[in-house]
Amino acid sequence: RDMAERVEGLISVAAPQLKGSGIVDRIKELENEWGSQNWRIAFLIAEDVAKGRFCRFEDRREAMEVALRVGLSYLTNGVVSSPLEGFLRLELKKRIDGKGEFFSLYFGGPIRSAGTTATCIFICVCDYLRKKMGYQPYDPTEEEIKRSFTELEYYHERVTNLQYFPSEKETEFITKYLPVQIDGDASEKYDVPNYKDLPRVSTNKLRN
Repeated sequence: RDMAERVEGLISVAAPQLKGSGIVDRIKELENEWGSQNWRIAFLIAEDVAKGRFCRFEDRREAMEVALRVGLSYLTNGVVSSPLEGFLRLELKKRIDGKGEFFSLYFGGPIRSAGTTATCIFICVCDYLRKKMGYQPYDPTEEEIKRSFTELEYYHERVTNLQYFPSEKETEFITKYLPVQIDGDASEKYDVPNYKDLPRVSTNKLRN
């Protein structure tokens, strides 16, 4: 009947325990405070879910993953598949210096249905939740930074022309300073030409 119920209904596909948990009332409460479709609500409702305000989860990682799906669903009005099929999963990986874990976000092609603005705000939601839940920023190695550009370049040449093909300098900058890792499952038959077998990158194949 409204966006709060659409959010609950969509994410309940992946987390049935959310159904009837009180999340609808909480979203409406936040909307009364901040206004309908205010981005702040995606941040706050994600934090509530991750901290177990509505229901129990198998572990902390699952709670945070479902929380992020809820946040993305709110950003996309509960009407597209990207919170289920575009954001594949959250993994927690260890920093090189051994000082804790960071967020690794796995995406698939259907994330495009979210639109660029919502996807970028979603990354901010992920970083907000990372901080609130006590996790560390991503610490990319030089090889991981260079892998980002070589994969984009090879995808652009071998699979399809990217709508926007970032320069090597742009790609290295965003990979180095983004506090979460962007990852994904293999989607193409081609291997990257170099920077293979990196322990904290999931595959040697191109990822769409």
